[in-house]
Formats: sequence, structure tokens, C-alpha cells
Amino acid sequence: MSTEFTSDSYSKTLFEGLPEFQPGWVWLVGGGPGDRGLLTLHAINAIRQADAIVYDALVDETILSFARPNILVEFAGKRGGRPSPKQNDITLRLIALAKEGKRVLRLKGGDPFIFGRGGEEALGLVGAEVPFRVVPGITAGIGGLCYAGIPATHRDINQSVTFLTGHDQTGSMPDALNWDAIAKGSQVIVMYMAMKHLRSITAKLLAAGRDPHEGAAVICNATTPRQAVLVSDLQSIAEETEKSGLKPPALCVVGNVVRMRDGLDWLGFATQGKTLTATPLKPKE
Repeated sequence: MSTEFTSDSYSKTLFEGLPEFQPGWVWLVGGGPGDRGLLTLHAINAIRQADAIVYDALVDETILSFARPNILVEFAGKRGGRPSPKQNDITLRLIALAKEGKRVLRLKGGDPFIFGRGGEEALGLVGAEVPFRVVPGITAGIGGLCYAGIPATHRDINQSVTFLTGHDQTGSMPDALNWDAIAKGSQVIVMYMAMKHLRSITAKLLAAGRDPHEGAAVICNATTPRQAVLVSDLQSIAEETEKSGLKPPALCVVGNVVRMRDGLDWLGFATQGKTLTATPLKPKE
């Protein structure tokens, strides 16, 4: 006997058994790297139940359409070089809304705990005795590379990958990082928010002995219709990026996994008819 599913029954089945968003709670939810299709089911479940949504700059605003009508929606995005709300003010706002008995959704780009300051917000909630839940999201360092046809790991190339941020809380190049150790010990380096300091970063990696001909790429607006990918090598990537006019948000990746793009650029194949090769690591004649 077959069962016929209507849209209502399918929706009910889809969300059945997922957590109920309780009043007075804050959920820190990862919104993914940009493509709304990369949202998790837990994220959509949270959006559908929330009374208030406080969202970041890199969140695709179309996903707010999953929310109920007439709820409170506030933008709290921080972008480098532009007037932005202070982190402490955002945390205090989350606390205040929760104390009003609202179901508060803090919607963050990527994953809350990967360069998303979700830990800081969560600790603020703990101090204010506000209960919270964390919903992981696909981080740009994974999803963005995948959409560019660059695997974070590939058995024939690397068994490790290092994620780092290209600037600290002041906007300066991080001085707490051991660039010599990173250059010598990191097979693949994925850098968030590194475009501003890319020339200085690549200079440090080269000075530490990194191969100047190693693959490197910059991925802007990853996973969105505006995605742009620039492929080069370590010694040239900074100069070519500056000449290209590409702008943040961007990821930078260093490592020979970049060479895999010749075989794995599935998006280029689907949208532009790009010819792929089954042997991307084979030297070109």
C-alpha cells in the first residue's frame, strides 16, 4: 500500500522530532557560506520558530523568508572598514531579547564557532544565565573550496589542512601566528579574511621556505551567483589579486590541492561548459 504525501504532510514529517525552540532561549545558528541550499535542517527549523532574528552581514537575506510573518528582524553585520555594531552591544541585545521571553535566533554566516565569534556570544549568555543552543553550519573554508572545485584534502596531496584568519581583532595582520611553523608544517593553508594582508602573508610564507610555484587561489563571494575564482601560484597570487580588482569577502588557499580544480570544477562545467581532466596532477605538456 503506497502513501501519498502532500506538501503539508511532507513538511510535518521533515521537521518532526526536531528540537522545539523554547521562549527565553538563544540559538546560535550557522547560516552556511552563502548558498541557501547549504542550510541545515536544524537551521531552517530554528528560523521557522524564532520570535526575533539577529543576523550577520554575510547571511543570504532570502533565507529570512522561512520565518513567520511580523517577527522582529535586526541586522547586526560587521564588515571591515565600515561602521559596525560593537560585539558587546550585539551580545547585550541577545540577552535583552531573551529576557523578554523571546525565542532569539542569532543567525551567523558559515559556522558560529569558526572565526564567527560565536564562543564570545555564548559565554556572554552563560554570564547572563540565558540558555542557548549552537547549530553548526557549513563553513566557507569547506563549502567555498568545494564550489571552486578545490578539495580541502586529497589523498595524493595532503593529509592535513590549516585554517587561519588573515587579520586579528584590530584588523592588523595576526602577530600571534608562527608563520615559519605554518609554512613548514601546513600542507594546505586556508585563510579567511586575508585579502587585505595577502601580500604580507605570502611574503612571510616565501621567506620561511614555501615553494613559490605552489598552487594558490582566491575565491570571492563563495557559493553565491557572484562567485569568482582566481588561480595562480604562491609567488604571484597577491599581485594578480590586486590587479584583478576582486573584493572581499574572500578566501585564500595555498597548496597543490588548487591544481585539482582542473578536474573538479563541477560548477564551471555545469554553468560554462568547462572541459575537465581526469588527471589534473599530471604535468601539462
